[in-house]
Amino acid sequence: MRTLYIMNSIKLLLISCLLSATAYAGPPVAPLTLPQAIDYALANNPELNIMQSRIEQAQNQLGLAMANYYPQIKVGLSYQYSNNPAEAFAMIIAQRRLDFGNMDFNHPGGVDNYRPQITASYSLYRGGQDYHQAQAAQLGVETSELDKSAVRNRLVNHITAAYYGQLAATDAHTISQRSVAAVQSELAQSQTRYQAGTVLKSDVLSLQVQVAEAKEAEIQTANAIDMANTILKTLLGMSVDDPLPIKETLAQALPKNPAAFPSLLTQALTQHPELQAAQKRIAIAEQQLAAAKGAYLPRADAVVSYGSNSKNLEYNTNSDNVSVGLQVEVDVFNGFATREKVKKAGHELDAAQEAARQTRLQIENELKSAQLKLQEALNRADVAAISVENAEEALRLVNEQRQAGVVTVTRYIEAEVARDKAHTRQISARFDALRAEAELKQATGFWQ
Repeated sequence: MRTLYIMNSIKLLLISCLLSATAYAGPPVAPLTLPQAIDYALANNPELNIMQSRIEQAQNQLGLAMANYYPQIKVGLSYQYSNNPAEAFAMIIAQRRLDFGNMDFNHPGGVDNYRPQITASYSLYRGGQDYHQAQAAQLGVETSELDKSAVRNRLVNHITAAYYGQLAATDAHTISQRSVAAVQSELAQSQTRYQAGTVLKSDVLSLQVQVAEAKEAEIQTANAIDMANTILKTLLGMSVDDPLPIKETLAQALPKNPAAFPSLLTQALTQHPELQAAQKRIAIAEQQLAAAKGAYLPRADAVVSYGSNSKNLEYNTNSDNVSVGLQVEVDVFNGFATREKVKKAGHELDAAQEAARQTRLQIENELKSAQLKLQEALNRADVAAISVENAEEALRLVNEQRQAGVVTVTRYIEAEVARDKAHTRQISARFDALRAEAELKQATGFWQ
């Protein structure tokens, strides 16, 4: 039964689209059109807020990478006590208290030494590691922004499908209510005729069975409306208890026939955020590989230190001192750590390249699938429109024949069922066409 098909589609949509609830400004008061529902979700859906936090995290990571370009300044205080002649003698000299006449160099006694100091260091060269890490961090920010665009694409697609799903469920419920009313009316007439002896009891029983089936379908479609409405509320970041009126109807213009696949693929490869993010990740891996190779090169740092030595923390300009130095070092052997880091970065680059290839194949598959689904749904919609006209006319003729007593109630029930199935197929085709159009837009990156 096509009604069950619509309900199953809505259930699958619920499984694929369900997101966590979050705080929001409040439920909308006026009925929402689809564009308004999308705007509302973009402002309230928690997943977009999560992606915004990830963008800010990537910006913080960029700030950390850029910190290597600035001097590092530290303030410290050290204390040391020693009665070792060599160390004690050195501390006395640093404190400017050396007295050759009154000092026993072999037994200087215990000496306290306090040293407050300010140290500044600056990285002059690190084999290009700072540059490549900064470039990777900048690419990370751009990747996070593209990831947010991809999430936005999926969100808009899910909202569109949920919105049309509720409209389809509403139309299916209207048909089921009409079917219940029509069969109940016929049952009432048949019961009257049965009492008059002009209708068989089997006809009355058949109509009672048909009423039960029609009521069951009406219950199912009413539940489908509630399910679709719950999906839509969740996507909008609303509580399931909030009212959510929607404004449009499913009886709108159908989408146009999709463009040729090569044209759609060119558009997707140009603007799809997931593919662009995958390319960015390749660039990040290349920068990280270059940074890892930079560890083979020498490192140079400039260091300046200013402080004073005293036995009781009393500052005296006569005991202050300044140290300036330049340090150059290169790793001769570090247990193959650099080599392993370079290999690891190389494997990460290989993985990023394969991930990009996989993303492209996935996009091509989604694009082709959406194109075929849209074309199929449009063809079904054309056939369904003709079927509805024929079914309506057939039911009208059978009803006239039924009133004249020419045909049995069984023939009337068959015509009634055929009419309802035709309408349900039309609703299903329209719903599938609109949903396929949304999937096609997501596959081409149109929603961003």
